[in-house]
Amino acid sequence: MIRRGTIAAGLLAICTTAQARVTLPMLDAGQINASCEQALTLGKARAAGLAMSADTERNVLLDWDRMMAAVENAVGPIYILAYVHPDKAVRDAGEACIVAYTQFETGLYQDEALYQRIRAVEPADAIDAKLKQDLLNAFADAGVSLPPAQRQRAAEILTEVQSLSQQFARNIRENDETLSFSGDELADLPASYLEQRGVEPGGTLTVGFDSPDYAPFMRSASDEAARRRYYTAFNRRGGDANLEILDRIVALRHEYAVLHGLDSYSDFVLQRRMVDSVDKLDAFLTEVGAVTREAEAADVERLRAMKVAALGQPQESVTLQQWDRSYYIEQYRQQTAQIDQEALRAYFPSLAVRDWILGVTETQYGLRFVPVDVPVWHEDVVYYDVVDARSGELLSGIYLDLFPRPGKYKHAAAFPVRGASRAQGRTPISVLVTNFDRNGLTQSEVETFFHEFGHGVHGVLSRSRYVSQAGTSVERDFVEAPSQMFEEWARRPESLALLQQYCDGCPRLDADQIERLDVARRLASGMRYARQHLYAGFDFALYRGEPQPAMTLWKRMTAETPYGYAPETQFPGAFSHIAGSYASGYYGYMWSEAIALDMLSAFGASVINPQVGQRFRTLVLSRGSERPAEAMVEAFLGRKPSNAAFFEEVRGQRSSVTR
Repeated sequence: MIRRGTIAAGLLAICTTAQARVTLPMLDAGQINASCEQALTLGKARAAGLAMSADTERNVLLDWDRMMAAVENAVGPIYILAYVHPDKAVRDAGEACIVAYTQFETGLYQDEALYQRIRAVEPADAIDAKLKQDLLNAFADAGVSLPPAQRQRAAEILTEVQSLSQQFARNIRENDETLSFSGDELADLPASYLEQRGVEPGGTLTVGFDSPDYAPFMRSASDEAARRRYYTAFNRRGGDANLEILDRIVALRHEYAVLHGLDSYSDFVLQRRMVDSVDKLDAFLTEVGAVTREAEAADVERLRAMKVAALGQPQESVTLQQWDRSYYIEQYRQQTAQIDQEALRAYFPSLAVRDWILGVTETQYGLRFVPVDVPVWHEDVVYYDVVDARSGELLSGIYLDLFPRPGKYKHAAAFPVRGASRAQGRTPISVLVTNFDRNGLTQSEVETFFHEFGHGVHGVLSRSRYVSQAGTSVERDFVEAPSQMFEEWARRPESLALLQQYCDGCPRLDADQIERLDVARRLASGMRYARQHLYAGFDFALYRGEPQPAMTLWKRMTAETPYGYAPETQFPGAFSHIAGSYASGYYGYMWSEAIALDMLSAFGASVINPQVGQRFRTLVLSRGSERPAEAMVEAFLGRKPSNAAFFEEVRGQRSSVTR
């Protein structure tokens, strides 16, 4: 979920209905190279014209907006193709363009004449004042005020970090390693899982690292040695190369912070976030850690007792290992809540869930999603016009790319490839990318779908005045909150009841099953949040001081957990977030969730509440970063936010069913 620029406007495919529909161009590698060069040349020319203009009556912010939109018209579509296109040549050309864009953007924000033009702007209102301050911050962060040699070094660092981050992600995305399992290693794997992969009785299972392969195996395989082998390989999928890349990125980011006169990269990053400072983040993680450790300890002992019973060995000789977590949590859920995650796929067929989420969103925010046949990069991809239900106005467009394939981005994300601008009458576009099982989803996968679709909605409902303030351009530690709040619609009875409208012939969840789903979700929540706290703490420790080898730090921190370090694993080499834009920002998932769970209180007894949904759309989703996140949250809640609901969630005490 990273905002980037765009391409030459003429390359966008425009189809005219009642309003102008803008869709993404399908480009080959050669077209990407030409389009990228054309767009960045245009951007540089416009920037130079703006910097050198002596016209004191000129609307500088509007000119800036036009310049950024012109570039985004090209780079936005290229950015998504770099992550999802089936042709490696297209992906490689896209990545090269993104590096070139990073160089363009750095040059833009290091331009002293442009900086002075922005400084001289007299804002017309609060929105203009916010954009002016955001731009001045961006100039400062790029090093515009540094001495020339240091400014040049800053530009070199930003380019190298972008290139290394892409290489890090590519090493994971294009890893085609497979593992084979047979005999007892297949014990207790669901028959449907094996059948879908063409495994005959007594045959051999061959799997890769896509989530539909990995997650069900780790939940269901009763053979501990098989789980350990798969877990180890999965947590080495970035290879030694990614550990070297990550260490280089950390060192470069530390150097960048020092260039700006700061002690650490965390100091550099957090000054622009809601959390505000290293000390405040330290206090937040300390508070969360105290709660998660207590909840985790109880969960670990429960699951260890289950492992003791399963193995029939003395308790003192049994340790709950990293590769045991998913398996025994699933066993615990089945025994306690009588919920089998794999059996849930029959209740949540993938395409029915897609249509259900569209329907819930339509009701909640007063929209219509209209499928339209447009050019796409793969036959699985579908596109929808997003239309205001009341006025009939075409608001935006959204693409859904839901299923795994070779070379595709391996995680789940929403890409805001085209930002809104009311100043230009510009409509936004988002692209949702996931890797779901085609046949059906588990409970957690349904929540992931709602989560990522929430990001997409945040983008396509944006009505910001300027492109630079569009959609998910909010503070990084707030950006997850609207989508985390939307996860609640995946588990509430009133929204689950609507699923049957989109699910022809699939079984219906009754009230008892919905209650048990909620119980299952809350089981072992201490372990889940303790893991998130570990990831956030590792990320923070990696960037808050002098550079240190990521693996050395990871081994030390995991050695202090109830499971210890899992030998031969290299998790940091597969942790894409901290090599990318979430560096010293992974804490934001928990910080945002605290806000999200508090914002749910505004919906009252039922989350199907179009009146409150419309207010949320107006006060938060439509505004982008026109206002500080804290101000938008307080306007929506009518008070300052509270962490109380979040800590109830961590302890497994917050129910989505009974109120």
